[in-house]
Amino acid sequence: MPTSRKATSLGSLTGNVGFHLRLAQLAVFKDFDGELSELGVSPAVYSVLEVLQQNPGLTQSKLASAVRLDRSSMVPMLDKLGQRGLVERLASTTDRRHKHLYLTAAGAKLLHQADKLVSKHEKRVCTPFTAKEKQALMELLARFGG
Repeated sequence: MPTSRKATSLGSLTGNVGFHLRLAQLAVFKDFDGELSELGVSPAVYSVLEVLQQNPGLTQSKLASAVRLDRSSMVPMLDKLGQRGLVERLASTTDRRHKHLYLTAAGAKLLHQADKLVSKHEKRVCTPFTAKEKQALMELLARFGG
């Protein structure tokens, strides 16, 4: 069967928001990974570190809610971050069921390194947009429940 030189039709996907969001996510995550893989920082890990930096002592459930990860993803991630010495869990003094999460000095240092790379990444992936367009895009995406 001969290969066609005709462009592959996407059919109804051409007008499908979810499909285009997925393509955008794949492109952004690929660039992020290319910039931060040497640090062992994924978009989810970066989000967790940043939220903990801004909210020391946050509980695991509030952290999971803030970064939109479910418990089945959050617990193993926190275990790995703990093993790397980046995050520590301290028992609550008022409710033994809760653990409060903190960045360690190593976690803060890694986040500082990652911030510099994320800034470069963000500039690169936003190259197609003016500052005004980027702001509009952020506002539109936030309507999905952000």
